[in-house]
Amino acid sequence: MATLYAGTSGFAYPAWKPGFYPAKLPAKQFLNHYAGRLNCVEINYTFRRLPAAATLEGWVNQTPAGFVFAVKANQRITHILRLKDAEQATEIFLKAIDPLRTARRLGPILFQLPPQMKCDAGLLRDFLALLPEGLRYAFEFRHESWLSEPVYSELRSHNVSLCVAESERLEVPEVITADFVYYRLRKPDYTEADIDTFAARAKELLAEGRDLYLLFKHEETPEGALNAELLLGRENIAAKSGD
Repeated sequence: MATLYAGTSGFAYPAWKPGFYPAKLPAKQFLNHYAGRLNCVEINYTFRRLPAAATLEGWVNQTPAGFVFAVKANQRITHILRLKDAEQATEIFLKAIDPLRTARRLGPILFQLPPQMKCDAGLLRDFLALLPEGLRYAFEFRHESWLSEPVYSELRSHNVSLCVAESERLEVPEVITADFVYYRLRKPDYTEADIDTFAARAKELLAEGRDLYLLFKHEETPEGALNAELLLGRENIAAKSGD
C-alpha cells in the first residue's frame, strides 16, 4: 500500500518552541516528539559529514516502526567531485548510512546538485549506473538546464525520482520518473488552500500506488512541521506504519 511521508528538513530546532515542541522539552527528546507527530524527516547533517553508526542507531531507537529518514548525499559526491569519478565516495557514504537501511528506516537518498552546475546528461548516466539497486534515490537539480526530457529519461531508466523542488528561485515541474515522488517545499509561506492542493495531489499519487515524500522548509519557525502535520490529517490521509 502506498504511503504519504510528510515532514521537514531537520528536526533539532529550539525555535520550534512552543509552537511545535513543548516549551520545556529538552533537546534530546526532540526527535522522539517529532516522530510521534510526523513520519519522515530529511537529514541534512549527512551532507557535511558522515554519521557515526551510534548516532544512527540512536535515531532509530527514538522513533517508531514506519518512521523513515531521507538523507542528503554527502557534499564530496555532489559538490566537490560533482558526480565525476565518485564511485568510491558513494560507496563510503552508503556504507556510513547502512544502519538505517538494515533497520528498514532509510527513505530516499537525495542528491542535491550545486545551483551553478549545468546539465551533463552523460555524466548523470554514468553516475546512475554505479548506484546499487534496492535503494531509493532522488535528484534535485538547481540549474534549469537539467529540466529536459533526456534527463527525465535517464532518471526513469533507473527508477530515480526527479525532486520537485518548489522555491522562490526555481520551480521544478512535477515530472514522474519513478515509482515514488519526492517534493521539497521551500517557499516561506503556504496557505491552507496550498495544503488542500497538496493533499488532493497526494491522494491521486497514492491511488496510483506511488509513495509520496513531502518535506517542508525547516529551521526558522515551526510552520513547516505544523504544515506537514496538517497535511497528514487532511482528507483522511494519515501516516501509515511500514510493513
